[in-house]
Amino acid sequence: MTRTTDVSCPCGSDLMLNICCGRYHQGAVAPDPETLMRSRYSAFALGLNDYLLATWHPTTRPADIGPDPDTEWKSLTIVSAEPPLEDSGYVHFKAHFYERRREQKGWHVLEEVSRFVRERQRWWYIDGTPMLTRLKPRRNDPCLCGSGRKLKGCCGE
Repeated sequence: MTRTTDVSCPCGSDLMLNICCGRYHQGAVAPDPETLMRSRYSAFALGLNDYLLATWHPTTRPADIGPDPDTEWKSLTIVSAEPPLEDSGYVHFKAHFYERRREQKGWHVLEEVSRFVRERQRWWYIDGTPMLTRLKPRRNDPCLCGSGRKLKGCCGE
């Protein structure tokens, strides 16, 4: 289990994990689709597969999500998150990650428009339309983690 008191939240909010997505991982109900999307991204980054399954709608939820130690999630960008309409909502996001598996080694971006529904007083992830793109950043490009540093001096070391 990841300590939540002294760690920055992976969702990119600039808040500490315990006052950002960590509270949802501990059982608080996300108030809207964007918050649920951010907390799910953080759960992917932290390997909290139980949370991912618990927030996935039962009609589309997989039976299991295995650990993925070869994927390192680096940054999340919310492209758009419209205010939810009644009991449904959509969030368009991009998530950058580094893959260590030999056949897929390198930088990638996952772009998805995720669909959410509100039932029983809580938001659920239903599904999304993912698009995966392999990236080829150069050493002097800005790092894909969002630090503002050059890749060669940050995650590209």
